[in-house]
Amino acid sequence: MDVKKFVALSDPNVFDTHVPASDGGWVQTDKGGNSFVKVLWTDSHTGEWAVLYRWKKGFVAPAHKHLGAIHVYIISGRLKLRDVELGAGDYIHEANGMVHDATEALEDTVHLNIADGPLLFFSETEILSYAGWEQMRRMALKARAAALPADSTR
Repeated sequence: MDVKKFVALSDPNVFDTHVPASDGGWVQTDKGGNSFVKVLWTDSHTGEWAVLYRWKKGFVAPAHKHLGAIHVYIISGRLKLRDVELGAGDYIHEANGMVHDATEALEDTVHLNIADGPLLFFSETEILSYAGWEQMRRMALKARAAALPADSTR
């Protein structure tokens, strides 16, 4: 096949997403300063999203239900997830519909999450929060706005 013809047929709406490996882009997600997220990618068409979480030792994410499957890869640190301890290099796939109790950071931990849909956080009596691609995109915009110089509106 003629490569030029093939390239000419490509969709102009298809593009790469690049997130620099800088320390910027992190958004605090709890009141105590123990949980942070760096949004890497969101897709409004599929509802998928990818983030890095950075949790300090002792942080506990509340019970939640997966309204889409999720892939989790531990970059550094350790998490307790149900009856499993995950350490650096470990991977876990959590299926759509999975419900589980709190997840605890046993050490300062950074983990990559690639989600096929939202999470629904709950307590014994109420829904606490919902996290999907829309919320992740808002956090990414918040991080981007915080990184802009004060005079960038000129």
